[in-house]
Amino acid sequence: MNRKFQAKLEDLAVDLYAGGELPEELEEELEAGAFNDPELCHDMVTLRQTVEALRRSEDVAYTEESHQRILMRIYAEGFDIRPKRPTPNYLQFHLPICG
Repeated sequence: MNRKFQAKLEDLAVDLYAGGELPEELEEELEAGAFNDPELCHDMVTLRQTVEALRRSEDVAYTEESHQRILMRIYAEGFDIRPKRPTPNYLQFHLPICG
């Protein structure tokens, strides 16, 4: 795996960690991996504190617009989070052949 892609995955994992969206075993694994990297450890702690402060704040509203803006940011970073499975046949329309 190239270094640039690995760095993007690490950033995404830290974001998920900050939001408390990772399963407990993955959180523990990420914390253990960050133990030797003080910069990553600092980022993880400060981001989690920021997310918790925002969640406690009553003035912040998470809207559909916020959700779309976050998705666009993820796509701009180069991640493709669309499902990998093909579109089911029952969602495809069969058009009559004219002529």
